[in-house]
Amino acid sequence: MRVVIAEDNALLREGLVLLLTSAGHEVAAVAASGPEILPALLANRPDVAVLDVRMPPRFRDEGLRAALEARQRMPGLPVLVLSQYVEESYAAELLGGGAGGVGYLLKDRVGRVDEFLDALERVAAGGTALDPEVVTELLTRRRGTPVDTLTPREREVLKLMAEGQGNTTIAETLVITERSVSKHIGNIFLKLGLPPSDSGHRRVLAVLAYLDNSQADRG
Repeated sequence: MRVVIAEDNALLREGLVLLLTSAGHEVAAVAASGPEILPALLANRPDVAVLDVRMPPRFRDEGLRAALEARQRMPGLPVLVLSQYVEESYAAELLGGGAGGVGYLLKDRVGRVDEFLDALERVAAGGTALDPEVVTELLTRRRGTPVDTLTPREREVLKLMAEGQGNTTIAETLVITERSVSKHIGNIFLKLGLPPSDSGHRRVLAVLAYLDNSQADRG
């Protein structure tokens, strides 16, 4: 798998290069500032991009902006965004396009090598990988919406769905049957007014888009 990395912290950048090459992936290019990102992506056409949200020169949202523009120019480009903190607006904007191949992780997650590599591969395959802390923020900040009608178990299932977990993993995590998971998911879609036929990462994006729209409606 060919990867382009955009990270201004030299230590973390080199650590990512070492981690990915050790796992058998090819680092096609690295970028250390916002203006370097898009040219690196367009020139190398990677299988997946790993981008820091805040990059020089302004340390605001240069990485996110580059990711969004790159996905416009290269539809379907898988992007895994890294952030120091949970910044809900960034996650919502990244997910706003409704397409797959998107990840949003806190930088602390990189230290959990297996989790990070699993998330990267999931995103590269067109799936979704959201940091559990990001998902928790997305869910707990919503009040007065249909999400409040979910049972505690349904909220647990929704949280794991939003992290990109499949039915089998959800069942194992919650120690319930896959049939029960499917039933809970059906109830979640029903309560949120979402198509019950949605599956895979698209169901996750639909749920998160709905949550974001719910907040916007209250704003």
